[in-house]
Amino acid sequence: MWVDSHCHITHKNITELGDVNSLVSAAREQNVMAMLVINCRIVEELPTLLDAVHSHENLWCTVGTHPHDAGDENEKLITEENIIDIINTHKKIIGVGESGLDYHYNFSSPEDQHISFRKHIRVCRDLDIPLVVHAREADDDIIRLIREETNGKGVRGIMHSFSSSEKMCMEALELGFHISFSGMITFKNAQNLRDIAAKVPLERLLVETDAPYLAPEPYRGKINQPAYVPHTGKILAQLKNISSEEMAMQTTENFFNLFERAVRV
Repeated sequence: MWVDSHCHITHKNITELGDVNSLVSAAREQNVMAMLVINCRIVEELPTLLDAVHSHENLWCTVGTHPHDAGDENEKLITEENIIDIINTHKKIIGVGESGLDYHYNFSSPEDQHISFRKHIRVCRDLDIPLVVHAREADDDIIRLIREETNGKGVRGIMHSFSSSEKMCMEALELGFHISFSGMITFKNAQNLRDIAAKVPLERLLVETDAPYLAPEPYRGKINQPAYVPHTGKILAQLKNISSEEMAMQTTENFFNLFERAVRV
């Protein structure tokens, strides 16, 4: 079976394809039997995510504030203690994020992004729970902040929808992170990204859709959904010279080894 390690199945764009039930059914027809639904805005979005994952076996969610929303006043009021209480209250929450830094859009100021990211890192450090990291044009600061908040020891987690440099990849692996690849590695102009993926140890690879974004070939430009995971997984399998079935098994084991709170049914 496949696991979609990062998707947004309650996003307004993806609901054009159907409701959560139909998206889950379509995914399972393609042997995508589990998925992690990612939180971007705690105050506004988390209750909806919890409703969705509680209604389905092998669905879990995270809790966290996306760097785009780090400047939101309601999100800024959420403390580390609040997040810890939320995690301890809901067994279906298995990670923290989507967090990180995005200097491409700067929808929130770098200062607000840093404060939010450090908050999430500390929660993961204190609870020993995985961190889901969004990185865009901020590689050096992301690695630096993780090192500063963990005394260089790192935290468990994912560099999601990886599109950064090989240097960033190697530093993240050294800190203990898994590297997750989305449909971008299927794009014709993504050879550099495929070269990086080929160098990631098999036991540290994950696959994701980031649905509704980044649909893989042959669906590029369309609304992405968890059912498309196998298209990305096939490319990863080719890079590692193994079968798609072996890649599905390995990335599934990697997911459950990382997310210890996820209990398979």
